[in-house]
Amino acid sequence: MSDIHDYKIGMTVYGKITSIKPYGAFVSFDNGVSGLIHISELSNGFVRDVGSFVKVDEHVMLKVIDIDVPHKQLRLSFKALSQNNRRRTRRVRYQGLPESQIGFSSLSEAMPKWIKEKEHVQG
Repeated sequence: MSDIHDYKIGMTVYGKITSIKPYGAFVSFDNGVSGLIHISELSNGFVRDVGSFVKVDEHVMLKVIDIDVPHKQLRLSFKALSQNNRRRTRRVRYQGLPESQIGFSSLSEAMPKWIKEKEHVQG
């Protein structure tokens, strides 16, 4: 790839982590283009520390989620790439929980017994 115009939203790219900040990680590509993985694009879960996901000089595979042509910068995502991988995996169909006799009626039937036991213990 020669410049920012060769990148497209949705494509997978391979870059090098150049620095880590509290709000995300910067990535560089061999052609002078750079990008940012915002902290919100690292994981679907809570991220306390960007450095626990990536390290400086690490090469990573990411997905392009936006392109800032004037600044030659890409917005990048780990999260979007992993969501694609999950969609490709075989989905397991769950049959649901088995029939059970446990529910509100069984609780209401047991409650008087529990109250008596509690009263007996408190004496």
